[in-house]
Amino acid sequence: MIGTDSNHCRIVADCLAGRREVDEHTSDALAALGEKLEHLRGLDSIFAGVEFSAHVEKLRSRKAPIAVG
Repeated sequence: MIGTDSNHCRIVADCLAGRREVDEHTSDALAALGEKLEHLRGLDSIFAGVEFSAHVEKLRSRKAPIAVG
């Protein structure tokens, strides 16, 4: 599980750094990390203020290209 989480983080970090394109893997990684964040917030109110950075939020708001063919 931890390896999967770190892979999601690596995918997002690489996109933010410009080392990889934003694609469906990015969307999947962002969705998985979003679910983890919501779970964390649900554990205790102390985590209520934990948020993604502004850069990640901007990336989340982008629409990933869809393959047509």
